[in-house]
Amino acid sequence: MNIVCLPVEKTVHRAWLRKPVAREAFDLFREGLKRLFGRIDQGESEEHLKRIIADFLTEVWYRDVGEINTKERADLVIHAGRSSRDPVAVIIETKHPANAAEMISAARPNAKALHELILYYLRERTAGNLGLTRLIACNIYEWYIFDAAEFDRYFYSDKGLVRQYHDWEGNRLSSARTDAFYGEILRPFLERSDIELTCTHIDLRPCEALVRNPTAGGDGKLLPLFILFSPPHLLKLPFANDSNTLNREFYNELLHIIGLEEIREGGRKLIGRKPDGKRDEGALLENAINVLKIRGCLPAAETTTPEPESEGDADERIFSAALELCITWINRVLFLKLLEGRLVAWNDGDDRHAFLRPDALQNFDGLEELFFEVLAVRPEERRGSVAEKFRFVPYLNSSLFEETDLERETVHIADLKGRLELPLYGGTVLKDETGKRREGFLSAPAYLLGFLDAYDFSGEGAGGVRETPRTIINASVLGLIFEKINGYREGSFFTPGFITMYICRETLRRAVAEKFRTDMPGMKNVRTFTDLKERLDPSDPEARKTANALIESLTVCDPAVGSGHFLVSALNEIIAVKGELGILCYRDGARVKEYAVGVENDELLVTDRDDERPFAYRLNKNGRPIEPLQRLQEALFHEKRTLIEQGLFGVDINPKSVAICRLRLWIELLKHAYYTKESGYARLETLPNIDINIKCGNSLISRFALAGGDDVLPADRARLKVLAGRYRGKVLLYKLHPANKALLRREIENMKEELQAFSLPTDAEEKLLRKLENDLAQTLFDFDREGAEKRTGIQVRTAELRRRIDEKKRTVYRAAFEWRYEFPEVLDENGRFVGFDCVIGNPPYVRQEMLGSAFKAYARSRYEVYHGVSDLYAYFFELGVAVLREGGYFSIIVANKWMRANYGAPLRKWLREQGLELVVDFGALPIFPEATAYPCIVRLRKGSKR
Repeated sequence: MNIVCLPVEKTVHRAWLRKPVAREAFDLFREGLKRLFGRIDQGESEEHLKRIIADFLTEVWYRDVGEINTKERADLVIHAGRSSRDPVAVIIETKHPANAAEMISAARPNAKALHELILYYLRERTAGNLGLTRLIACNIYEWYIFDAAEFDRYFYSDKGLVRQYHDWEGNRLSSARTDAFYGEILRPFLERSDIELTCTHIDLRPCEALVRNPTAGGDGKLLPLFILFSPPHLLKLPFANDSNTLNREFYNELLHIIGLEEIREGGRKLIGRKPDGKRDEGALLENAINVLKIRGCLPAAETTTPEPESEGDADERIFSAALELCITWINRVLFLKLLEGRLVAWNDGDDRHAFLRPDALQNFDGLEELFFEVLAVRPEERRGSVAEKFRFVPYLNSSLFEETDLERETVHIADLKGRLELPLYGGTVLKDETGKRREGFLSAPAYLLGFLDAYDFSGEGAGGVRETPRTIINASVLGLIFEKINGYREGSFFTPGFITMYICRETLRRAVAEKFRTDMPGMKNVRTFTDLKERLDPSDPEARKTANALIESLTVCDPAVGSGHFLVSALNEIIAVKGELGILCYRDGARVKEYAVGVENDELLVTDRDDERPFAYRLNKNGRPIEPLQRLQEALFHEKRTLIEQGLFGVDINPKSVAICRLRLWIELLKHAYYTKESGYARLETLPNIDINIKCGNSLISRFALAGGDDVLPADRARLKVLAGRYRGKVLLYKLHPANKALLRREIENMKEELQAFSLPTDAEEKLLRKLENDLAQTLFDFDREGAEKRTGIQVRTAELRRRIDEKKRTVYRAAFEWRYEFPEVLDENGRFVGFDCVIGNPPYVRQEMLGSAFKAYARSRYEVYHGVSDLYAYFFELGVAVLREGGYFSIIVANKWMRANYGAPLRKWLREQGLELVVDFGALPIFPEATAYPCIVRLRKGSKR
């Protein structure tokens, strides 16, 4: 057997390396380690040294976590709770430093210390303890820490060894002595086995100087040890900050500031306006509602929502408009808070970049000024006082800071009453000078900015020791919070990070392999991503260039995009794929070799290959770039920009969701924004116009068929080809040139209207209308009475058809989404719809009772999977496959009721004709927090008849 010794950075969960550690806790560790060294006396017994180790672990970490004591013959154990009656989680075997004969080492693994650990492990496991996490052999200086899963795999799962153990333990062998078990059973077993045990190995002796004489870099060298010995690692505590885990404290207080609350109704958690008697006049929502009513700004129904059912009465429309305004304003503030955190971190903690401090912006006018006179204006064009006050705030070119249609029609944030205050939330995060929870009242701007300042928006993954670490709020958490707010009517069932990560990994890697198989010479035999890794030569510059271009041509769509979680996961996975294939490049084309790129905890993780430390961009103390960090930051920004611009697309019926999804993608770019050489490293690279890839509409309803182009006359085909080329060019121009956005938007809309002439209607009445219009044209030159009567009859029929079609446009087609031409990236050069490489997502869970008669009538005529009582998600199967290209991959998570319910019969029949590859049925497992849902994952490949 062999032992493979790994450094700490290679074995601890990298998510823990990215979490900041409180200075107070770290100093306790440093002092504990200092005391440990001070108490070591090699003349003392092994029992004495054992006590030192127990005291060290207890005083620093485990006093309130797990009891540390002896158990039977085991030197030390750490229990999973504070009582010795709690199960054992960690077994520690201690040896005296002078007892080299019994202590294990990489050169001599088959030693008594390992034999003892195996015996104690077998005793715990055969007694029914399934909660063992780690096994440790140490001599106070050197520590060998094993994962209990390896002992299970190599020892407990070996039936022969376990049988011998039971025979020995039951006194059925010639000797019942422990030494006989070690020497006659375990030693020979290990000698003849090819087991390769992996462990973490550390030697504390080099740390003694660091704790006795602290240096500037000492914290960074000791920090991995702090994490190694801590309960999260040794006890394998779950990493609570899943990328899509709700931070309840943040969420509840933010709802309070907005003026909302969460209620439970029929097993669902819904969000609504606080009831009468609990409303706060100073809350953002109440303030906005009041101003809308006073000014009589009743928004047009189509401005606030595309859903005909929600037009409602005036109060409901005012509430919806006020909520949308609040979300717009909060979106901007949160984006700016993330920007502020990044700026401070990138500039060595320089507080001059903290432009959202409560003392710097004290009213709504200040926020309005920041939105429209700073973020929306280039620095050289800002007026004097604004330019000076916000000189460190960059221009980013985000449409987030353009006046929305709803603002233009109703009110701005500066129109709210700034004198109004609201009471602090009962569980507020705000503290007074003595550290006690604050009480009293604050104005909404002061409260909001003070509340946000109590959290850490500086970046995910910086780690390190911080004087007063605050709870980290990342982009995923923010997206989740607003997804819940958007779903206030139905209750929002957000997708856990491990689900999006799994779906994106499994789907995109298959799509990448398929792309190479069909489009790259020499790759015809590639069937899997593993095949691709084996065949692709990343050292060949031309092959690398071709491979990058192929991956960047991949198109991914989420037809019910929500807050954009799936698209963000897809973005991270594609970059990880490039990293794994070895083709991720700097801007000059050189390979990124020094850093490992992967996805962990549904987040993109970039680490130094040498020391496993997370990558963190920053300037030096003189405000100049650090060359290796600058190169990688620029590379990651442009990778993300290219992939978002060219390959990520989303549609949602809810305009609030569309706004939030766009925000999420901007934030992903913001994470890797960089200071430009052209500006003397004083200004950030501006963001592209990526909003055009995320569109608002009802994915399931279209007036025009996806087919089109082959059925037009040859002369018209030439016109269509030219129009498609111009359309594609205008969209690209929109993304690249921020200055002409308004003009380009108008030109793009005009081109889409032109494309309608080449599109085939799906509606039977529209088809008939086109036919009658052609017939009418042919009667124009019939001047006899028969021709006139025929013409009159056709005109009467066309007038009635137009009336009925116009009515449909106001109802069923009101939010129709035209896949045929909305995304030029999936049209070929002749203007024909080709489709996406991947369609992924989590369609909305809407019961059939809520679908309405107009939608059901449309679905009956449009979808093969239609059933009168089908829930909404069933139609996303057929829609998703329809917008896929041949050979493309479709994967979604949906309720599993279709597998058994009567309404699933048409869907099951339809699926049998498709390329169904995988169904993962979770049964009753609680995949969705706070939701009683029984989900499954479905994956299929279009055109593959399995």
